[in-house]
Amino acid sequence: MTTSLTSAAAAQEAEEADSPYALSHLDALESEAVHIFREVAGEFERPVILFSGGKDSILMLHLALKAFAPAPVPFSLLHVDTGHNFPEVLDYRDRTVERHGLRLHVASVQDYIDRGVLKERADGTRNPLQTLPLTEKIQAEKFDAVFGGGRRDEEKARAKERVFSLRDEFSQWDPRRQRPELWNLYNGRHAPGEHVRVFPLSNWTELDVWQYIAREGIELPAIYYAHEREVFGRGGMWLTAGEWGGPKDGETVVERKVRYRTVGDMSCTGAVDSDADSIEKVIAEIAVSRLTERGATRADDKMSEAAMEDRKREGYF
Repeated sequence: MTTSLTSAAAAQEAEEADSPYALSHLDALESEAVHIFREVAGEFERPVILFSGGKDSILMLHLALKAFAPAPVPFSLLHVDTGHNFPEVLDYRDRTVERHGLRLHVASVQDYIDRGVLKERADGTRNPLQTLPLTEKIQAEKFDAVFGGGRRDEEKARAKERVFSLRDEFSQWDPRRQRPELWNLYNGRHAPGEHVRVFPLSNWTELDVWQYIAREGIELPAIYYAHEREVFGRGGMWLTAGEWGGPKDGETVVERKVRYRTVGDMSCTGAVDSDADSIEKVIAEIAVSRLTERGATRADDKMSEAAMEDRKREGYF
């Protein structure tokens, strides 16, 4: 009798898999993200999408456009500009904002340095300096929900986060205050002054992101694809020369064919050697990679074992 039931269950699963109504893996991820965007729109008064012009924030915006079409996206965008961003990415950001008629808020690290509130680091990187401009902008604009493109596969601290992640009145994260999220039920309750970080891509992997980008025909900044670029080696990574302080004495600039798996501050975001100049080649490359994009190309995550978690506790996204 048990064998018969098991066979029947297996046959039913096979039939459901072949059903024209069954969602594909990417369709299921898309559906979950769209549900999260709509849930936030219904629960919160002033949500905002963190948008840097990187692939994950581009994907978030694409999903938000789908979630509310044909109506406009009911959220504005927020970018924390380090002053050391890749020009290609900033150009993409501005073109996207104009194309969709969106409102962009910019929190500038350079402004804080000019006012003496923040000081340049000896290593030249400004990624750790983003926290104060971000948190003060959230408080000033009274944003109560902030969409971020973090994914659980990127880094172990991000793997701890819920989809709805509560931040206190100082924008700080306490893992002990994480709430259960059973059956896709999300708890957005927060006290005055607190806000919620929302991660609609939590369950996506880097490969999922690229496969979906390919399926949807989403345009990305050109630096995500292999191109000839002048770089120099530091800390096992290829960095782009710039006003931020590279290269130093003894660091030789060479021209190599590289691409970026993630983009951020030029001082801590490395390129990888690659011939992947098309989306099909990028997908094939990622499919055999053993390192996440942050683990392979972000120097700021290599400062210590708990670097990301420490920054998240302080208010980093």
